[in-house]
Amino acid sequence: MKPLQDAYIVAAKRTPIGKSHRGFFKHTRPDDLLAHVLRAVLAELPNLDPAAIEDVICGCAIPEAQQGLNVARIGAVLAGLPNSVGGITVNRFCASGLSAVQMAADRIRVGESEVMIAAGVESMSMVPMMGNAPSLSPAAFHNTERVEDYGIAYGMGLTAEKVAQQWKVSRAAQDAFALQSHQRALAAQAAGEFSAEITPVTVTERTLDLASGQVRQKQRVVSLDEGARPDTSLEGLAKLKPPFAVPRRADGTPTGLGSVTAGNSSQTSDGAGALVLASGAAVQRFGLKPLARFVGYASRGVPPHLMGIGPIEAIPAALKAAGIGQHDLGWIELNEAFAAQALAVLNTLGLDPARVNPNGGAIALGHPLGATGAIRAATVVHALQRHQLRYGMVTMCVGMGQGAAGIFERV
Repeated sequence: MKPLQDAYIVAAKRTPIGKSHRGFFKHTRPDDLLAHVLRAVLAELPNLDPAAIEDVICGCAIPEAQQGLNVARIGAVLAGLPNSVGGITVNRFCASGLSAVQMAADRIRVGESEVMIAAGVESMSMVPMMGNAPSLSPAAFHNTERVEDYGIAYGMGLTAEKVAQQWKVSRAAQDAFALQSHQRALAAQAAGEFSAEITPVTVTERTLDLASGQVRQKQRVVSLDEGARPDTSLEGLAKLKPPFAVPRRADGTPTGLGSVTAGNSSQTSDGAGALVLASGAAVQRFGLKPLARFVGYASRGVPPHLMGIGPIEAIPAALKAAGIGQHDLGWIELNEAFAAQALAVLNTLGLDPARVNPNGGAIALGHPLGATGAIRAATVVHALQRHQLRYGMVTMCVGMGQGAAGIFERV
């Protein structure tokens, strides 16, 4: 059997993350966001012949409507890539972008491709979380008496409540974790920690002047993630009411409200990210400078009603595939779907809190579903370079009960 060859990340860019429905990307199409980040990541590589790119693999959690019809290929065409460059859209819900990186790397590692693009895109402003016409098979419930046992059908928030109960994560701990996420994100923005990975986007805003009947246009450049709030406080977080009733009695009936709130949960968001991966031969041929090497990946399944614990299973498997230990990880991007599940993962595995989300996480920065894996991969790659760390990891829980983790090594 032919030995695996290395897959290198030679460029990684992302858009700022906008708040869904009311943020700066609320009127920006996701295929346009994807095209923008594709152009930006290729602009980092002026010596690369675009015709050498074989495929664009793009993650998208809800691939329909404005981000349907194979948004990967549409984005490639809009970005002006040669017609010879293919495109395929993949879906592993929240890990879609990370799975795109894994698939692109694997194509290179087995010798089938020399240059690939991995990406992720999601507009939660234009496409709702469950899609426009969700229809889960009734057969999914044949082995359960309770609909809440299937998190994606009943609500992710309730799965977080179940994790909080079973792993004994208090409301106070969740709120403190959420505050820390905002504080770290604001400090990172002030220090310019995201400047190398973010490509600014020019947004056009249109308003109707009722007096004149004219449509007025105004443009602005956005270059920072929109979600981090300087006014976040423990007092403010404590005032937010949990929306979910928590079943604690033997018969499953609720005894009161839970501990998960909008303040200690990830923000629904819009954004895109992209990475260019190349073989060692392509690096030499085009004079590219590798930023990181893709080391290993794992995905694992867990009970759907406890979907937040997915990384507890995926992280050890990814570390084993990479041949390293948990102590070797200098930077960990653990997607904060909910503070409850992030703390359950962190505490169960004994992760070093100082190495987990040093620049804040999805509670402050946002979570554009299928784009998050690619966005956070860009964060890890640049963080390893900036802080001269060897290994970094991106990991997240996944709806319907999965976990995923990918590991990168600085070059």
